[in-house]
Amino acid sequence: MTAFTKTKSMDFPRTVLIGHGVTDQIADVCRYLQFGNNGMMITGPETYKAAGRRIEDIMSGKYDMLTILTGNANYANLDDVSRAAKEHSASFLLAVGGGSKIDIAKMTAKDLGIPFISIPTSVSHDGIASDRASLKSDGGSRSVVAVSPTGIIADTEVINNAPFRYLAAGCADVISNLTALGDWDFANRIAGETISSSAYAISKYAAEDIISNSKLIKPRMEEGVWTVMRPVIASGVSMCIAGSSRPTSGSEHMFSHALDVIRPDTALHGEQCGLGAVMMMELQGGNWKMIRDALKNIGAPTTAKELGFADEDIIEALMRAKDIRRERFTILGDRGLTREAAEKVAAVTGVI
Repeated sequence: MTAFTKTKSMDFPRTVLIGHGVTDQIADVCRYLQFGNNGMMITGPETYKAAGRRIEDIMSGKYDMLTILTGNANYANLDDVSRAAKEHSASFLLAVGGGSKIDIAKMTAKDLGIPFISIPTSVSHDGIASDRASLKSDGGSRSVVAVSPTGIIADTEVINNAPFRYLAAGCADVISNLTALGDWDFANRIAGETISSSAYAISKYAAEDIISNSKLIKPRMEEGVWTVMRPVIASGVSMCIAGSSRPTSGSEHMFSHALDVIRPDTALHGEQCGLGAVMMMELQGGNWKMIRDALKNIGAPTTAKELGFADEDIIEALMRAKDIRRERFTILGDRGLTREAAEKVAAVTGVI
C-alpha cells in the first residue's frame, strides 16, 4: 500500500477586532500577541491623520516605534520600507491605511520573517485579511504570495470617515467572488482542477452576504461598515484556506488588470472587478442582473461612463483579459473574446 503523504499549510489571522473605537486596543493586542519591543508603523500622509497619529500616541512609551510614510504598493517603496525596518531592527509591523500600505507591510513581513497587524483606514478590496499582495510595475499590477496578518483591527469609526467610494469598491470586489467561483467550477468540470470546498463556501457566503445586505450599506452609516467587515475578512480568509486567490479571483480580475494596463489609475480595483463580474456572469450564463442591482444599491459603478472609461477601453480590456493569467482556466478560455463577442456582452449588460 502506498503511504499517504498529502500535506497542507494554512496561515490565518490570530486576533480580529471589529467595531467602534477598537483602535484604542492596539497596545493590548500587541502585548497579547507577545510582540517584541521594536515596532514600525507603515502608513501614508492622509492615513497618518486618520489613525496613525492616534496609534503613535497609544504606543508611545510602551514600544520603541518608528513611523514610515510611504506611497503606492510598488517595488521601489517596498525596498525603502524593508530597508527602514531592517535598520530599526523591527520585530513587528503595524500597517495603517488602505490596500497599498497593507500590501507593502505583507511583503515586508514576509521578507523579514516578522508579524504584522492590519489596521485598515478604508476597505476598497478584500486584501486586509489575505496572504496575497498586489504590487504595481510598468506592466500593471501583479499578484504575489505574501503572508496573512497576525491580527486585524478594523475600527468602524475610522473606516466610516473615509470616502464612501472605497467601501463601495470593497463591496464590489467581494461580490465579484461569484464569477471567480463560477470560473473555478468551470475549471473543475473541464480541466479537472481541484476545488477546496471550505474555501469555496466561505467565499460564496461573503459575496451573498454583501448582496443580501446591499440596501443597508450607505454613506456615513457606521452600521453599514460593520455589516461589510465580516464578509470582507471572510473573503480574505478563503484565500488563506485555498492557498491561492482562486476563490476570489477569476476572469473579472483579469478584466480589471487589463484595464490597469490600458488606462492605469483610472478607477479603483474593486470597482473594476464589480463591473467585470456583471459581464462575466452573463458569459457564464448566470444572473448578472442580481450583481448589477446589488452594485447599484450600494452606489458602485455599473457602466463604463460611471467608471471613467470610454466604451473602447472596455472592449479592448475584454479582448486582452485572456492574456493576464494564462495559467488560470476561466470562462474566457485560451482564445478569449472576439471583438464581436466583447461588444455584445458589454452592450447586453448595459456596461456600454
